[in-house]
Amino acid sequence: MVDSTCGAMAGVSPLAASSLAQQTPSPFSFSVASTRWSFRPPIHLANIFLRFFALVFSFVSALSLADLSPNKKSQPSISFTDYPEFMYCFIVSILTFIYSSFQLFKGICDTAHRGILISDMISDYSSFILDQLVGYLLISSSSMAIPVIQHMKQTGTLWRAAIISTTISFVTFLVISTCTLLSGYKLFKRIIW
Repeated sequence: MVDSTCGAMAGVSPLAASSLAQQTPSPFSFSVASTRWSFRPPIHLANIFLRFFALVFSFVSALSLADLSPNKKSQPSISFTDYPEFMYCFIVSILTFIYSSFQLFKGICDTAHRGILISDMISDYSSFILDQLVGYLLISSSSMAIPVIQHMKQTGTLWRAAIISTTISFVTFLVISTCTLLSGYKLFKRIIW
């Protein structure tokens, strides 16, 4: 068998033989194009879904404060901008929305194009640090809004909007803290292994 292979390749130039060898697929090779979503481990897909939920929750939290409609037209309209604590909640919700949209975009691009946007090492470090920062901002804004909510008149639209915003902001914190755990797992896996 070896003699017949060598005899068949004896008349072929070395350049043509190497190009022939490159065209022959290995039995262990697979097409990346057909398995783009299944190429990544399930932790990456879970991270994408969590980032999507953080994006939606932070948007709803900011929207609940921004979209206030008074019950009666004769009532003076009270806005969340009158309270610095609610402004802080609104700004943190907007920042969380922007950060979550970037992380979602990056996660989808990394899954589809195998890490072209940002290298995996830089992504692991920055995601771990920024997830903790966003989580801290979310929990601090929620904790600042709670005493103001307790001292407000409990029948106003701002009171209901503030409760909805604070509750959804806390749920966003839980989602971001889960993302932080996944980012920490990926980072420490990179460092240790």
